[in-house]
Amino acid sequence: MTAAARVLRLLAERDQTVAVAESLTGGLVAAAFTSVPGASRSFRGSVTAYATALKHELLGVDAELLAERGAVDPAVAAQMAAGVRARLGADWGLATTGVAGPEAQDGRPVGTVFVAVCGPPEAGVGEATGAGGALEAAPSGKVRELRLNGCRTEIRKESVRSVLDLLATELTENARAQDTEQNGGI
Repeated sequence: MTAAARVLRLLAERDQTVAVAESLTGGLVAAAFTSVPGASRSFRGSVTAYATALKHELLGVDAELLAERGAVDPAVAAQMAAGVRARLGADWGLATTGVAGPEAQDGRPVGTVFVAVCGPPEAGVGEATGAGGALEAAPSGKVRELRLNGCRTEIRKESVRSVLDLLATELTENARAQDTEQNGGI
């Protein structure tokens, strides 16, 4: 079973969906999902925001953050995942941003990649203050920094594998936590 097929199976078991925001992978994560028969049950769609401006315009990444740090940054990856999750109406958002080469970008060397996942509030810890100061659940998220070697194709392929693995880990850990909670903490 491919990594994408495994993730789609885990999502289908939970009746949940995923959307993807891609930069350096240029649609490869979406292609991995759509290569699996029945993917439409859980895969909502993707945004390939290769240009930095599109990360702000389409995904809602903070323009000041992009101006200060550039597109290859952990906070950018986190905001991309949250943005695609919200804009495409998915339970989970994934994001990839980084430098596949041949040259460095935003002061980051080739092989620097950030992959991110943003899930429903019940998937993790965190609260945010909403309108009127009321506490409400905040989406949970994680960012993983990768330092990859190899050619452009290898860096992009490993980025896809890593973001799918990150979501699979989140789904598996979330299921264990829910089982523990339902069994009284045992």
